[in-house]
This record gives sequence, structure tokens and C-alpha cells, in this order.
Amino acid sequence: MDNHDLSAATWRKSSYSGSNGGNCIEVAPGFPGVVPVRDSKDPHGPALVFDAAAFASFVAGVRAGDFPTTG
Repeated sequence: MDNHDLSAATWRKSSYSGSNGGNCIEVAPGFPGVVPVRDSKDPHGPALVFDAAAFASFVAGVRAGDFPTTG
């Protein structure tokens, strides 16, 4: 995958993130065809960049309950 300059990215935290930070991710919209993702607890750490269609498929699977949850 191509390198993307994420230095000016505007990151959005999941609306499911509690006030304690939780186990959440942030995404950076505005990158055509890809979705940058990072750990909300480590905003200066690495980011992963996923193909937009693959990320949409993952989100659909999460919403459908296809992945086990931890309690």
C-alpha cells in the first residue's frame, strides 16, 4: 500500500469510547480509498492504513456480531 502522509490528519474517536479511554480506535477520514486507523491510547504511535472496502467489511462484521466480545 502507498505511503500516506498522516501528519495533518484529523482523527475521530469511536462514539463507543468511554470517558476512561477504553479499548478504542481512531480513524482519519478524508483519504480516498483508504482508512487510516490508530490506537486512541497511543496517538503518537503507529497508524495502520486499510483499504476502504476491507475496512467497511470489517465494520459490517462487527455490527453483525461476527466477532466474539470480551466482558
